[in-house]
Amino acid sequence: MVFGKKVISFLASGRGSNFKAVAERVLDGSIKARLGILVVDRQDAKALDTAKQFGMESCFIDPKKYPDRRAHEEEMVRILRKHRTELVVAAGYMRILTPFFIKEFRNRIINIHPALLPSFPGVHAQQQAFEYGVKLTGCTTHFVDEGTDTGPIIMQAVVPVKDDDTLDTLSARILREEHRILPESVNLFCTGRLKVRGRKVIVLG
Repeated sequence: MVFGKKVISFLASGRGSNFKAVAERVLDGSIKARLGILVVDRQDAKALDTAKQFGMESCFIDPKKYPDRRAHEEEMVRILRKHRTELVVAAGYMRILTPFFIKEFRNRIINIHPALLPSFPGVHAQQQAFEYGVKLTGCTTHFVDEGTDTGPIIMQAVVPVKDDDTLDTLSARILREEHRILPESVNLFCTGRLKVRGRKVIVLG
């Protein structure tokens, strides 16, 4: 079966290393897709520099210029649709998406979280796991729903916590796995191999 190339757009707030990991694989042909647009909510987001290096369109949509979250997201949706976005990748986007936005891209928003969900949702997940004293942690890709890191899980990677780990060394190893499973998850979506059945994501083939 031959699939057309889907258009992937990205949301980011900071350095955008996961955005870079996916975009590089699109550009080298490992992911059969086309780059859409990068949308950021911070003017100083380093991800903007990466987009420029890739020759990719990007835009800063300032939340402070809009009366509420819905108005801000309406503009985001307008821009994403203008670029014919079929998949949205949240790569370090630090704003909670509203039900309005999620409805517009239901089961077409993939997020990467630096813990083994459902453990340690929300911010500072690596620190939460480290301070709790777990022996295993990792990262999770999932479709975004209306909760905080509660959407159907696509892939997970396990990272052992070493006795001599610091928060920085543990976070670095988790990040390496993030850069592996996020592109893999995006590729599965782009090749039509992900099927959502209730809370479960089935990988076809």
